[in-house]
Amino acid sequence: MNQEPEIRTENPLGYAPLPTLLRRFAVPSIIAMLVSSLYNIVDQFFIGQGVGYLGNAATNVAYPLTTICLAIALLIGIGSASRFSLSLGEGNPERAAEAVGNAIGMMVLFGLAYAVVIQLFLEPLLTAFGATEDVMPYAVSYTRITGLGMPLLIITNAMSNLARADGSPKYSMACMLVGAVINTILDPICIFLLNWGVAGAAWATVAGQFVSFLMAVRYARHFHRIQLQRRHFRLRPDACLQAVSLGLSASLNQLAITFVQIVLNNSLTYYGSMSPYGKEIPLAACGIVMKVNAIMLAVIIGINQGSQPIIGFNYGARQFRRVRDIYRLSITYNLAVSVTAFLLFQLFPAQIVGLFGDSGNALYMEFAVKFMRIFLFMACVNGVQMFSSSFFSAIGKPIRGAVLSLTRQVIFLVPLLLLLPLVFPVPIDGILFAGPIADGAAFLTSVLLVRHEMVRIRQHELAQTQYNPAARRVPPAGCLVSGAVMRDRAA
Repeated sequence: MNQEPEIRTENPLGYAPLPTLLRRFAVPSIIAMLVSSLYNIVDQFFIGQGVGYLGNAATNVAYPLTTICLAIALLIGIGSASRFSLSLGEGNPERAAEAVGNAIGMMVLFGLAYAVVIQLFLEPLLTAFGATEDVMPYAVSYTRITGLGMPLLIITNAMSNLARADGSPKYSMACMLVGAVINTILDPICIFLLNWGVAGAAWATVAGQFVSFLMAVRYARHFHRIQLQRRHFRLRPDACLQAVSLGLSASLNQLAITFVQIVLNNSLTYYGSMSPYGKEIPLAACGIVMKVNAIMLAVIIGINQGSQPIIGFNYGARQFRRVRDIYRLSITYNLAVSVTAFLLFQLFPAQIVGLFGDSGNALYMEFAVKFMRIFLFMACVNGVQMFSSSFFSAIGKPIRGAVLSLTRQVIFLVPLLLLLPLVFPVPIDGILFAGPIADGAAFLTSVLLVRHEMVRIRQHELAQTQYNPAARRVPPAGCLVSGAVMRDRAA
């Protein structure tokens, strides 16, 4: 008897039209990522209106702590979700359940440890992140409070990735959306009505994160594809290590962003002191530009996360044609978003910057507009490198994904940030031009690595069809990954 209808009822990732699947998974993920980025954007907006550019500079200095937090969440969430999807594709629900249980244990441990580190070493960390004497009081006030919400943020984001992989992208979106709405409502109340300043913005953020956290925890009892048992929560070092390795590229990308932000902040304050702009203006302008860019990146990451369950399941189920097709489709959407953002950055920079206050400060506006146009000049191709690194993780090749995730931020951008100011007539201009040069180099590297990988996947596809012409059909749900694929995954 042909079992294909039964298989299709069990999991549509293996047979449903790819555009439909990508929209189903990516749209809620995009909304969730946009909402997540809006936490900082909303804070930036109201702080800019209520406190001024020193308050905005403070949130910029504190932002690396948030990116580190997201790096931890991605390490656990993306890694465990990739292991979850690959296990389902291979027909192994027991290992999929183990991936979830171990992920929850790691979320709690990592979240609590990170919160303790922040509270113990806050001022030295902020100094390392580029806080000046004038900015430090605002930064401490803001971060002392937001640090309390870091465990909540880790658990919410990691659980959102697992819920998405389980076929519940809308619930994942709802977790983030509810928290962001609460934050947006409370921000003006706490900043203006209660007159709490940057501390008010911080408490509004934590309140929103707490509600999102409660919704994320609730999902742990409602997984569709697995049944969690007490034994699945027993931490196994080998299982944790495997999940962490799969999430490494996404996590390293976030950590690289953090590292770059630190180098960028310190470079801007150093060379800014040699320019008419001073120390604080470049620091504040950079914060605005990077947060605006984060909106574009949120959409791109949403596409990446939406495609991850589809790629992982189909690679595990040996449906290589669908893997290649979903990559092409995702990249097309990715480039459409990037090009649109590029046009906005180049045509309307003053209008965008003006939304965040201090539009009457001529020097501030001059540098912010200049920073946005030059530093983000290659934004049109930024997403290719990010998607390609997550693609390698989704197919179980974490080393290649990790290497690719480091290209733009660490391998290219950091050296350029240090070297170009030494050769430019105006040193601070060297910092601005480091961005597009690094973006272009990372794009070319991504194209070369992905092209090589697609040739290998095509070879697997041809070998499969030559051995068995019926292999083009959906394989049984319980099929195992071939030895060739397993050897390739380890490469």
